[in-house]
Amino acid sequence: MQIPKQLLQRKSVEALTDVEHGLKQTLTAKDLTILGIGAVIGAGIFVLTGIAAAKYAGPAIVISFILAGIACGLAAMCYSELAAMIPVSGSAYSYAYATMGELMAWIIGWDLILEYALASSTVAIGWAGYLTSFLENLGVHLPTYLTMAYLANPAAGFINLPAVTIILLLTGLLVIGIRQSAIFNFVMVLIKLSVIVVFIVAGSGHIQTENWADFTPFGFGGVLTGAGVIFFAYIGFDAVSTAAQEAINPQRDVPIGIIASLAVCTLLYILVAGVLTGIIPYTQLNVPAPIALAVDHVGMSWLSPIIKIAAIAGLTSVMLVLLMGQSRIFFSMAKDQLLPPLFAQVHPKFQTPHLSTILVGVAVSLLAGFMPIEKLGELVSIGTLFAFVLVCGGVWILRNSHPEMERHFKCPAVPYVPIGGILVCLSLMAGLPADTWIRLFVWLLIGFLIYFGYGVKHSQLRSS
Repeated sequence: MQIPKQLLQRKSVEALTDVEHGLKQTLTAKDLTILGIGAVIGAGIFVLTGIAAAKYAGPAIVISFILAGIACGLAAMCYSELAAMIPVSGSAYSYAYATMGELMAWIIGWDLILEYALASSTVAIGWAGYLTSFLENLGVHLPTYLTMAYLANPAAGFINLPAVTIILLLTGLLVIGIRQSAIFNFVMVLIKLSVIVVFIVAGSGHIQTENWADFTPFGFGGVLTGAGVIFFAYIGFDAVSTAAQEAINPQRDVPIGIIASLAVCTLLYILVAGVLTGIIPYTQLNVPAPIALAVDHVGMSWLSPIIKIAAIAGLTSVMLVLLMGQSRIFFSMAKDQLLPPLFAQVHPKFQTPHLSTILVGVAVSLLAGFMPIEKLGELVSIGTLFAFVLVCGGVWILRNSHPEMERHFKCPAVPYVPIGGILVCLSLMAGLPADTWIRLFVWLLIGFLIYFGYGVKHSQLRSS
């Protein structure tokens, strides 16, 4: 029974951290916080808020955001402890390698590749929709066959060219350098945060309290369902941990980036949801651009094009961080030789994992350009929740197996916080459709074929 033991073999924390990775270390706590905000504030605040309010929670969508924020907060505490202990670019993949063994690390790494790819592609399609709408306002019309995938509409579509273009441009930016990418992300985040604050301040003067009279029209069950639906809106703060090896002081700065970005985003989500449902009846919010609808509803039409610009900027920064996160996980798996080491190469001039970044960028651009992947959106949530479960479990395991290790950040109230995070995330996973679970298992099956066909034979841990 030697094989099962090998599959459960763990990589020591020392081995994970004591590696010459060649990545340029330039990111500060501020950069990482902005990185997290850039990943989180996007489709959730500009799209999902209105849809979840109209279909599931009503004005109580505010409570849904609080509940989802609590679930993420529990996971964030665990992420912070592990990120400070194991400051490497693999995020949950690396944490699982140190706590649960190689097989579980492969499973979560393969799962994260799918999560980030689908999330990036979905956001790219949303970005293309906002850009097309904005250009229409300027009198510029793009033909349908260049803005819609063939599989989405065989009669009229061919390729979503704007989505392909933005992914390839961001891929090029990530190849050039993490510092340049961080500066670009900062500008995008500044634009969308400024517009969101303007909406909150300007919209608060138009709130009609009678719109909140029926606060929980779908009952508490609707509030819980709403929390599961808008959980997608929080996806991204964990991407901060994928940049740990490019941080100047990762033990201090990564926990700050994770917790601060989640706190800022949760506050903004609550305020936007409250103002939005106060301005316009929740029954009217089942639209792709609820914030733009709300400002038109109260006569602030001057703000509508600005909202679209902010959405374009917001979705751009989300794609940037997701692409970066996925390429870093791919890089880490290749470093461990579970994937071909070719993708662990670092560019001699730019000091970025250029080959893994390019591979990720091309794959995501093809998905965004030719596939109608909206039906796979739930896979993003189930993949993230799965990662959160393993991270919470990892903290609990390491506290017992390595209590002597220095912890630059300590998750409070262990084991209660990790257990709470595991239970909450499993509950949200259980509420997802059965076909989502089936698609996840199919993807994992493909991953097993690659792992047992290549990874097991070439694993650096097993050959060392």
